Amino acid sequence: MMAGLLIPFTLTAQEEKPVKPEEGYVFTIVKEVKATPVENQYRSSTCWSFSSTAFLESELLRMNDKEYDLSEMFVIYHTYLEKALKYMRLQGNINLAGGGAFHDVTDIMHDYGMVPESAYSGLVIGEENPVHNEMDKVIKAYMDAVISNPNGKLTPAWKAGLKGILDAYLGEIPREFKYNGRTYTPKSFAESLDLDPDDYVEIGSYTHHPFYQPFVIELPDNWRWGSVYNVPINEMEEIIDNALNNGYSVAWGADISDKGFSWKNGVAIVPEKKLTDLTGTEKEKWEKLTEKEKQEALYKFDGPGKEKTITQEMRQEAFDNYSLTDDHGMQITGIAKDQDGNTYYLVKNSWGTDQKYKGYLYASKPYVLLNTIDIMVHKDAIPKQIRKKLGF
Repeated sequence: MMAGLLIPFTLTAQEEKPVKPEEGYVFTIVKEVKATPVENQYRSSTCWSFSSTAFLESELLRMNDKEYDLSEMFVIYHTYLEKALKYMRLQGNINLAGGGAFHDVTDIMHDYGMVPESAYSGLVIGEENPVHNEMDKVIKAYMDAVISNPNGKLTPAWKAGLKGILDAYLGEIPREFKYNGRTYTPKSFAESLDLDPDDYVEIGSYTHHPFYQPFVIELPDNWRWGSVYNVPINEMEEIIDNALNNGYSVAWGADISDKGFSWKNGVAIVPEKKLTDLTGTEKEKWEKLTEKEKQEALYKFDGPGKEKTITQEMRQEAFDNYSLTDDHGMQITGIAKDQDGNTYYLVKNSWGTDQKYKGYLYASKPYVLLNTIDIMVHKDAIPKQIRKKLGF
């Protein structure tokens, strides 16, 4: 994610803005919250950090109309340190990779503070954008060597060694830095933002845990064992809509492995019926198509169509059979309609702006209801009657 398009401020109903693609869909944005430019996570598995910091940047725009570019890599550096420590304590029996969760960002901000991108970009290896494949493998190999315990007990040197790896790949964390003419530490800068990490909660919707109670969501990237609050699917939808309609954005954890997700076309849909063949194409010709061609035939992205009605049972079945997996973190910044009146969410991604909608996509309401892992919102964005059920 690197600087790209600055999204316009909130639009009223009188300012509805049609956005016409080259063909197929015609979207009209009916509600849009403030957002910072699209960035590029590039070759890193750090969508959770990019989407969460984008979400917090929107919060700062909402609260004081000031635009900040927060450092995703500051969060990633500290997260890796804590993740490796837990990996050591559990003797390797937990995920150790680049993935993470929304609460990693708010927890790091609470414990270590925050810095702007200008003070810590994490780009010290000569790349324009994050390239973490080697770093991820080096850290995993290093920690595996540590927990193999060749000396019969762990030495205190391993933490310094891990920090040296992170320093080499991301750069040393600044103890102090200047920003807009003032000197800050990470802690004092975070305090100046006036963001309270405790104001933000995660919401999910599952039947294998009681509703209106927090539970530890069972995902490999939830290495911190963070909790989400469980609500019925209709109330999860109500929370998203209430947030957007009241000027709050939503951090969105989603499954994007569904073939209805098309980054190229800038849409994510759940068609009611998938075509089982190509019109006028005999079976033997179909079998000669590539997998990409088959996907394009089975999921047409040439304009609006009828989509499935998503139920609580469908969500749970998808989670339990691994078709709903923790793939990607993004930010929902608005609501849109297509030319047939169907509702979509405007989604800010972190894959750069070289795409149809300059780094954004339109996810249909059925897609979001089926493929949401969890969301993060400000507590005040949750309708009062649901907050009461959740106990805050």
